[in-house]
Amino acid sequence: MTGADDIQPWGELPPEAEAAVGFEVPPGYRAGYVVLLGRPNVGKSTLVNALVGERLAPISPVPQTTRRRLLGILSRDDAQVVFVDTPGIHQPSHKLNELMVESAEKALADADLVLCIVDATRAPGEEDGLVLKTAQRSPAPKFLVVNKRDLAADGGHQRAFEELAGLEQVFATSAVTGEGLETLLEAVVEALPESPPYFPPDQITDVYEREIAAELIREAALTVLQQEVPHALAVKVEAWQERPNGMLYIHAYLVIERDSQKGIVIGQGGRTLKTIGTRARSKLEGWLDQRVYLELQVKVMRQWRKNEQSLRWLGFYRD
Repeated sequence: MTGADDIQPWGELPPEAEAAVGFEVPPGYRAGYVVLLGRPNVGKSTLVNALVGERLAPISPVPQTTRRRLLGILSRDDAQVVFVDTPGIHQPSHKLNELMVESAEKALADADLVLCIVDATRAPGEEDGLVLKTAQRSPAPKFLVVNKRDLAADGGHQRAFEELAGLEQVFATSAVTGEGLETLLEAVVEALPESPPYFPPDQITDVYEREIAAELIREAALTVLQQEVPHALAVKVEAWQERPNGMLYIHAYLVIERDSQKGIVIGQGGRTLKTIGTRARSKLEGWLDQRVYLELQVKVMRQWRKNEQSLRWLGFYRD
């Protein structure tokens, strides 16, 4: 990590540190933080999930699905890559958006490499320019990653992005089909400094189980609700209890801003909420490899996106 002067080179790693990471660190081992920057909905989270090989970040067709910075940790025999998935760079319109953009900008302070992610199917826009401008604040090397290549005929808008970014290293990828990911990953590893790993080899993220569960429930809700209440919706996991029969009980609030949204989320006869619960429970059981009893409750918190106390209750502030 840039600026981590207390981290010793791999050749001087003390025995207690090697014991902490769980293996003997070989000569030439590389490790570092790779920050993904991009405007909303360019596929950053799908890219992190594909590169790490685990479903860590929430994904949906709705822009601004990612609201918190999330680490996806890939450990190999020769390297550890700490991918930093950030909220989409955009012009903030309220306190939540400000926190999201601030989170993305803060991540650059620790970057060893910055991946500027763009969407091959859309021409460069104002937010793409803002992403590239933000990336320049970091002294770390930068790659241009033209994602969604599978959806773009004849390369889509790749040439226009290359001219806009002016970066030497350009990679065309598809996080969905896997196109170009192996080439990108090898270039990423080569760009990282020689260093001992920052995390144990079996750790894949820095996010607590409850936080991942909340994001999986929100992802399910966004998929069901589509464009009806996407940005006014948050999830708070209130209870997490292991039952004697081996089942995990989870109680979560679906938080919205207005009373009028409550009927949309619940649906006629509770059918929409039941569909959200069924979809979310399937995601949770697949991730946890455990039976889950999921109880969902809709809660109205007026203008929660603009209220600091509400944002703290929902976990958007980390003191």
